Amino acid sequence: MTTGDAVNSTTMSKSQIAYHWIKARIDDGTFSPGYRLVFGQIAQELGVSTVPVREAVRRLEAEGLVTYEHNIGAQVAMADESDYQHTMQTLALVEGYAAALAAPSLPGEALDEAKALNAELTACLDNFEPSRFTALNRDFHRVLFGTCPNPQVLDLVNRGWNRLAGLRTSTFSFVPGRAHESVQEHQKILDLFDRNAPAGEIELAVREHRLTTLETFLAWRHP
Repeated sequence: MTTGDAVNSTTMSKSQIAYHWIKARIDDGTFSPGYRLVFGQIAQELGVSTVPVREAVRRLEAEGLVTYEHNIGAQVAMADESDYQHTMQTLALVEGYAAALAAPSLPGEALDEAKALNAELTACLDNFEPSRFTALNRDFHRVLFGTCPNPQVLDLVNRGWNRLAGLRTSTFSFVPGRAHESVQEHQKILDLFDRNAPAGEIELAVREHRLTTLETFLAWRHP
């Protein structure tokens, strides 16, 4: 176990240590929804047998953070599909509008920051880590809608992003190929900002970008 883990092994049982170790990685996105929890690997990482790991996973299963399926094993629980779908549909509408409102007043340095973030996202594709990609993707979008002059619209967008974080899901975890498409769509959106495209074009591009991510997720869930 790494020294960075905030677990006091002198006062906790091995099962408690395993529980907090796994839960911390679920919470920070390292173990994203659908991630398979291999007892032997976790036990080796923690320097314990598989028994306390199994006990920890049962506790996490009781809390709804982990599911267990026959012939698959233990996995980090998926988001509620209908909640995710409704959140993404709403976010597509309000974020598209927020980005369109923000575009005229977006500082040049903010646009440069968005371009740099998309370059980082592109670099991530070669050694793909869903949690890092998801975090950078969130930063990219926040730069573009962050100067929205309508505080109520901005509040709705932030609520949508916070809800997604609470659902602990990322399409990039399930369908890594979506990440490649996403950075290309980002570039098209950046090009619209660069040429001061009409607000309607920006709004539509951002909305379609969001809805395409949702469609990819639904196609994965219902092949």
